[in-house]
Amino acid sequence: MRSLKELTNLEGRVALITGGAGHIGSAMGDALAELGAKIVVLDSSQAACDEAANRIHQQYGVEVMSLVIDLADENSVRSAPDKVQNRFGGLDILVNCAAMVNTSNLTGWIAPFQEQETVAWRLAVEVNLTAPFILTQIFADALMASGHGSVINVSSIYGMTGPDMRLYDDTPLGNAAAYGASKGGLLQLTRWLATVMAPRVRVNAISPGGVWRNQPEIFVKRYEERTPLKRMGMEEDFKGAVAFFASDLSAYVTGQNLAVDGGWTAW
Repeated sequence: MRSLKELTNLEGRVALITGGAGHIGSAMGDALAELGAKIVVLDSSQAACDEAANRIHQQYGVEVMSLVIDLADENSVRSAPDKVQNRFGGLDILVNCAAMVNTSNLTGWIAPFQEQETVAWRLAVEVNLTAPFILTQIFADALMASGHGSVINVSSIYGMTGPDMRLYDDTPLGNAAAYGASKGGLLQLTRWLATVMAPRVRVNAISPGGVWRNQPEIFVKRYEERTPLKRMGMEEDFKGAVAFFASDLSAYVTGQNLAVDGGWTAW
């Protein structure tokens, strides 16, 4: 029987993280690099990718690659495998973390329902749902060849539940229909892929609750009052979840969704 240290060891494995220069994606990159994985930081900004990649390399000493991809552009997405193959020769872990979120600055996005626009809807579905589908499909052969293939989709509590709009009263914040719809779709895609890609690739999801981003005090107070653990999430809260699903700790786990939400969905 292997020890916990052996089960969590990711040395020799390659992990690609979309949104890898963002808040949660960066924390997930830290977690997997700390366990020894080589990291592909995929994001839309060259400067942000390079900054995240350099920081991870300096801090953990692993090999890191910057990969600039526009997830709303299918041709751009489909260029990823050749680039990763040329650098690392394969892929073991795919983390679909990038998303258009409720704080994204789009016209017709954070607005009353009657004013939400289909342009924003389509962009959210393309980035939040279609891109993970394409990436999993085009990396499927590499993941199957890995022997440790793991796909981790980052959904949301709003893919599981409807929003409590009272949280947003008297604040500039809001909740887009396309966000919840695309994140809910990602959870169903997770279950579909888990059965289709078995037994050679495991597919699971992580559903974050609200993460503190210096939101208005009234919003934070309402959110904390509604959360059993009485606080919003922090980036560090997601390191254990991604380490579990990426490593052999979860070798007999597939098709599951782990809500990292302070108990929000337990009510």
